[in-house]
Amino acid sequence: MATTVRRTSCNLCEAICGVLVTVDDGRVIDIRGDESDPLSRGHICPKAVALRDLQDDPDRLTTPVRRTPDGWQEIGWAAAYELVVDKLTGIQKEYGRNAVGVYLGNPNVHSLGALTHLPTMMRQLRTRNRFSATSIDQLPHMLASYLLYGHQLMVAVPDIDRTSYLLMLGANPLASNGSMMTAPGFGRRLKELRKRGGKVVVIDPRRTETAAVADEHHFVRPGTDAAFLLALIHQVTEDGHARPAAYVDGFEAVESAVESWTAERAAGITGIGADVIRRIADEFATSDRAAVYGRVGVSTQQFGAVCQWAIQVLNIITGNLDRPGGTMFPRPAVNALLGLGRGHLGVWSSRVRGLPEFGGELPVSTMAEEILTPGDGRIRAMVTVAGNPVLSTPNGRKLDEALDTLDFMVAVDPYINETTRHADVILPPAPPLERDHYDVIFHQLAVRNTARWNDAVLPKPAEARHDWEIFRDLGLAFVRRTSWSRRRIEATARLRMSPRRIVDLGLRIGPYRLSLAKLRKSPGGIDLGPLQPALPGALHHKSKRIDLAQRMILDDLPRLDALATGNDGELLLIGRRHLRNNNSWMHNSARLVKGKPRHQLLMNPEDLAKRDLTDGQLVTVTSTAGSVAVEVAASNDMMPGVVSLPHGFGHNRPGARLTVANQVAGPSANDITDADLTDPVGGTAAVNGVPVTVTAC
Repeated sequence: MATTVRRTSCNLCEAICGVLVTVDDGRVIDIRGDESDPLSRGHICPKAVALRDLQDDPDRLTTPVRRTPDGWQEIGWAAAYELVVDKLTGIQKEYGRNAVGVYLGNPNVHSLGALTHLPTMMRQLRTRNRFSATSIDQLPHMLASYLLYGHQLMVAVPDIDRTSYLLMLGANPLASNGSMMTAPGFGRRLKELRKRGGKVVVIDPRRTETAAVADEHHFVRPGTDAAFLLALIHQVTEDGHARPAAYVDGFEAVESAVESWTAERAAGITGIGADVIRRIADEFATSDRAAVYGRVGVSTQQFGAVCQWAIQVLNIITGNLDRPGGTMFPRPAVNALLGLGRGHLGVWSSRVRGLPEFGGELPVSTMAEEILTPGDGRIRAMVTVAGNPVLSTPNGRKLDEALDTLDFMVAVDPYINETTRHADVILPPAPPLERDHYDVIFHQLAVRNTARWNDAVLPKPAEARHDWEIFRDLGLAFVRRTSWSRRRIEATARLRMSPRRIVDLGLRIGPYRLSLAKLRKSPGGIDLGPLQPALPGALHHKSKRIDLAQRMILDDLPRLDALATGNDGELLLIGRRHLRNNNSWMHNSARLVKGKPRHQLLMNPEDLAKRDLTDGQLVTVTSTAGSVAVEVAASNDMMPGVVSLPHGFGHNRPGARLTVANQVAGPSANDITDADLTDPVGGTAAVNGVPVTVTAC
């Protein structure tokens, strides 16, 4: 076969970078950035190069396997489907439909086939015990969008290419490439912002890679970001700089609610000086193009909902929402909002703890207890898709134990990992380079409007299955077990439609009236221009108005009064990202895990000295959920009183077949995060700001 160069995209993270893949004799020999891509402009990170590792990984499953007393055995697709459907329907018939639980991992939103076919298949199970990575990640983002703009995925993103003042909290886009903000090549965009005279201010308990290159960085005590944000809102209103648009209601109620949150009060709680808070408020409010952006650090804490609401309020009252250089709403070629419900909160609650659902999903913090607690509605079978919750969700040890008690478990996953080792059947989908791709979700979050379709780089072997084919076949098998109805007809039609056909229809009814044929003629992507003002017409509220005074948020503000000003020697644990990591599922790539160890607990030298600890020493980190042993590393990048442990590690558990990952040192941070520690407004897991003690082993 001749050597060819194919254009595609890296769909391993939210940056959706365009790449050029060189293929020789059916094997990938080179991957590099595509400079013609209008969004990524040639940028890639090390993860893109590792796409070939996913393709060539000898640990990757290529055919279904079944767990037996003698070990894993291969099984045909038809037999695997029959076994799965028989077991799940049998358990639901005996114990009720909620006896089957579902967990969806982060990679599902990076796969076209999962987005087009997984929801329809899951609906056939008719269970309320649905969980996903949303409630350990971006749920407060989506909740704020639902409350203020009428749709859970109507997310305002910084118009960073025109911003002159960018305020970031709990975000490290130099490591994440942007998150809930598709901004590939963020480092270059940051340089361009500063070159045009702009300013970047970062608020974070760690001097991250992004904070290190910002104009200003200020430490903030974990879990107190809400106090800082409320003080900014208070200062803006007190200085007379508030200018909400005519379609905004509830400003007076917000003004009253933040009246007591002065800069001085917030300073005593956050550790950020009152003069700094007043200055930032003034600079932000008087800048002609400003945006405030907060990510995981302000979401995955006990006040995540208040934080994300306050971020939106600050953008709105300063007139920076829906204006160039502020925060704006993308206008993608395929409108993902049409295929995703607006959202709802608290229509039902979890059985054991009574935490509310959001958008049809229960908080993942409740998953283990819903399996372990006896009684009607107990989860007796699980379906996991592209997820490793044993490593990525709170109190992973408890979940590990819970999964071992199930009557049946099926996983759609290419690996036998720390979670799927509990499965009775594993159905492996084809890898990224063997499937077509269109980024339905991340064009919805992009800092520039573009569109790109990519045909598969490599042919799929005849015996392999795409993820959408797995969901189609399972979904149709479930449909055949139900009585004939209009719902059954609709589900059958949806499942039989290919992703290509669905994308083509979405393009044709979209705002640009494109088609799949047109996109395929431009494999490098089509530039559809910068973000454009869209309000109030684009709002999903019937009134076409924004109500700032959301009662569930305002009613939660008194809980902030309990924020402590000191910690009596207690340390607070936060997580951290790394450019070469991708949560828990890219540690089996030797090229990504090589280099200096990055699993250590980072700790300020002052905190080490107070505890008679030394750099490199093995220490025990203990919380209410348990303890882990890990090497400690002295770092002046840490705020005193704060320690940082990356998530996603914790491999080398019995039965997990991950040759490279099992050699990677480091415990799972989620073995010491407490499943009982949540934000009560939406149920988001509070995995940042976890109280811990650190002692010598």
